[in-house]
Amino acid sequence: MDYRIEKDTMGEIKVPADKIWGAQTQRSKENFQIGTEKMPIELVQAMAILKKSAAIANHKLGKLSAIKTNAIVQAADEILNGQWDDQFPLVVWQTGSGTQSNMNVNEVIAHRANQILQDAGEADRIHPNDDVNKSQSSNDTFPTALHIAAVLKVEDYLLPRLRLLKATLEEKAEQFKDIIKIGRTHLQDATPLTLGQEISGWAAMLSKSEQMIIQNIEYMKELAIGGTAVGTGINAHPEFGERVASEISALTNKHFTSAANKFHALTSHDEAVVAHGALKALAADLMKIANDVRWLASGPRSGIGEITIPENEPGSSIMPGKVNPTQSEAMTMVVTQVVGNDATIAFAASQGNFELNVFKPVIIYNFLQSTRLLADTMKSFNDHCAIGIEPNKEVLDHNLQNSLMLVTALNPYIGYENAAKIAKKAHKEGTTLKEAAIATGLLTEKQFDEYVDPATMIYPNVK
Repeated sequence: MDYRIEKDTMGEIKVPADKIWGAQTQRSKENFQIGTEKMPIELVQAMAILKKSAAIANHKLGKLSAIKTNAIVQAADEILNGQWDDQFPLVVWQTGSGTQSNMNVNEVIAHRANQILQDAGEADRIHPNDDVNKSQSSNDTFPTALHIAAVLKVEDYLLPRLRLLKATLEEKAEQFKDIIKIGRTHLQDATPLTLGQEISGWAAMLSKSEQMIIQNIEYMKELAIGGTAVGTGINAHPEFGERVASEISALTNKHFTSAANKFHALTSHDEAVVAHGALKALAADLMKIANDVRWLASGPRSGIGEITIPENEPGSSIMPGKVNPTQSEAMTMVVTQVVGNDATIAFAASQGNFELNVFKPVIIYNFLQSTRLLADTMKSFNDHCAIGIEPNKEVLDHNLQNSLMLVTALNPYIGYENAAKIAKKAHKEGTTLKEAAIATGLLTEKQFDEYVDPATMIYPNVK
């Protein structure tokens, strides 16, 4: 393999000739051979947005020449276009400040910008620290990029997929609004409702989760940029933070601001904790939806079987004809991962010591993984399961008519205890509610038919 020699403050080091990163990236690559989890490309892209914005702000403040600014901007744009994805090899398990990933981006931008300047015949040269990292520290750039990446992934990737599944469930709720079925609480029979009403509860869960996510992601639009090393803003212009936030806002079409208290922004990640908490709430709802679907579709002959779902693939390597609720299973496994990620993020965020939290890489890795997995599983569940949900009307009607809990409609007429006698008698003797009611002498057949009508029980307050 061909190498070139790169230098930093610790001396010389060999870097593969076909790579455009520098000495600090190479040192991190060699010193942290831990796991296979790479720094997410979304974080790299967020860092490129930041570096582009910082260069523009520094130029407007008279700190960076137009020639250097333009070269940095072009190099950052190339990163955003995915041209250099293979130049960001560092693992998550590195320095807790993310310094080496910050320098990885600085070095790649500087190297590429110098190629641009050389090709243009310019004599200027760009330094990764002095130019690309001007007015910045890893201590404020990494948490800034962390917030940018989280906001973009949630708003532009997760929320559209949440809305897709919500729309499907709302459509199903309307489609099945007149199909009456037995309700269940405690996994036992309860009073009736419609299949549409049941599914409307699922849709409302997603709507509520959507609102909470939108509300809580707003906290992550406050950025640490401008705080530099410990939050004092040393080596940065007093206006630098707000100017960079303004540039980032223009590039992303999101309203970012520079945090009012940089000491908080560097050492605390409570915004990530609360925003991921909303993702965990979504995950909890998805667990409930997935479980309801697989329970209701269980069978096909020995389960509840009140709905059918698409048959996507064989379910067994030994039992011919078996089909399983695989989309529900995938979604519930995602939920377990997200709940675990939430515990990691919360614990990592609690570990801020003095002026800096040094668990930043693991926070953003888990946050982005949760966002990506939730978005992907909602899209998959929607496309391969939810849109194909259909009622099994024969089973729905059988379970409804066979339920003892229709007896609840008799409470206003004969009282709770007498109604309970009828239900217990029917259950013990294996008869219908009507037969038991008539046998007790508490009701006539005509009275029973008038009082026990499932259609009147699903909208009790509507005459």
